[in-house]
Amino acid sequence: MKIVPIKKEIFREYDIRGIYGTDLNKDVSYTIGRSFASIIKDKTVIIGHDNRLSSPDLHKSLIKGLLESGANIIDLGLVTTPMYYFAKKMLKIKNGIMITASHNPKEYNGFKISFDYIGNAYGKTIYNFRDFTAKQNFDVKIGTYKTWNIEDEYLNLIKNSVDLGKRKVKAVFDCGNGTGSIIIKKIVDMFPNIEAKFIYCESDPNFPNHHPDPSVKENQEKLAKTVKEMGFDIGIGIDGDADRVGIVDNLGNILGADIYLVLLYRHLEPYLKEKKAIYDVKCSRALIDDLEKRGFKTTMYRTGNSYMNKKINEDNYEFGGEYSGHVWFKDKFPGFDDGIYAGLRAIEVISKTDKNLNELLADLNKYYSSPEDKIKVTDSTKFLVVESVKKYCLNKGYNVISIDGVRVEFDDSWALVRASNTGPDLTVRFEAKTKKRVDELKKEFFKVIEKAKNDLSDN
Repeated sequence: MKIVPIKKEIFREYDIRGIYGTDLNKDVSYTIGRSFASIIKDKTVIIGHDNRLSSPDLHKSLIKGLLESGANIIDLGLVTTPMYYFAKKMLKIKNGIMITASHNPKEYNGFKISFDYIGNAYGKTIYNFRDFTAKQNFDVKIGTYKTWNIEDEYLNLIKNSVDLGKRKVKAVFDCGNGTGSIIIKKIVDMFPNIEAKFIYCESDPNFPNHHPDPSVKENQEKLAKTVKEMGFDIGIGIDGDADRVGIVDNLGNILGADIYLVLLYRHLEPYLKEKKAIYDVKCSRALIDDLEKRGFKTTMYRTGNSYMNKKINEDNYEFGGEYSGHVWFKDKFPGFDDGIYAGLRAIEVISKTDKNLNELLADLNKYYSSPEDKIKVTDSTKFLVVESVKKYCLNKGYNVISIDGVRVEFDDSWALVRASNTGPDLTVRFEAKTKKRVDELKKEFFKVIEKAKNDLSDN
């Protein structure tokens, strides 16, 4: 293996990610290992990898690169991302690399990197690492290597952090053949009050049934159908590296993660030390309405696992989450996002009531929401388009929230236009009290976006 130049484009806002064989290969992984070991002062680093086809090769070459620039490696091997997070916290290690491309299609892979105790690197820290790597001025030293099996400690953490009631809960689990498949059955077996049905919970990096992304409705359809046909209480979808969750209710309705937040905030309300709540800009007003009605101090924050993780841990929110399905518990859990654990906490709620999930959420204010749409742009223009949309809204006198892109609040509705952190896209979402109003918002904002794109292409 050799040190090679690396495409700048694979250094993204939250991680390093690209297509294996095109953007990533063994030499790229080796180079990243050499660079990472050279930039860190404390040479101890913890690593793990997901179940993707390319992960074992990237893992071996990463180890070689780390060792040859003096890193002292603790290797977890094949683990979910939450197992990796837990190992970092338990062993009190700042530096880490998790090889994963999360929910992306099978040809992708990547690296989540960390230089501190709180969470993954993002933004400027990633770009500084990119620039350091490009200089190829790496240490030449010999590091050390040892393995660590985190499974038993992780299972004990889960077992001791879930308190099921007397009611037996019937749950369907769908791992999308992702990395959660390696541990899900062992976890569920610890809870005799769960009657479980598993679909697509065999590890298969070809993802033959659907992409392991529960935030996309199409990927939840088999789960929803199974719950409804079998008369089960809940369906739980897990993403590719098991740090995100999707929920289906007892009637087979696919719920957004923002509605999951409603369920948990209602349940946790009597136990929280402080009634404060946090959610991202994509979340429904149904959540906001419910929190404000209950007297919570609310914070709308920017989208993104790394941003939200840092905010929740630094400002000590006991619970919070975002629309994509990342959820954080700090009430009786160490404060990292774990999709399987989040699913169990929903089961915990159901196990302590005689109501079903649909009944528990029946009184929510009703809104019509569009799915999260993506509009293709370029990485060089996406922020300029958002600025054009913001200017338009301010000129119209709209109420603009600009914590992350542009969220425009109206009396009966809202619209969101923001630049994706992970690709050359805009993400847009609309919500209103009527479907007609949603359609009106879509027509207005798609027209503004199209004009901004055309104006930029003319320049």
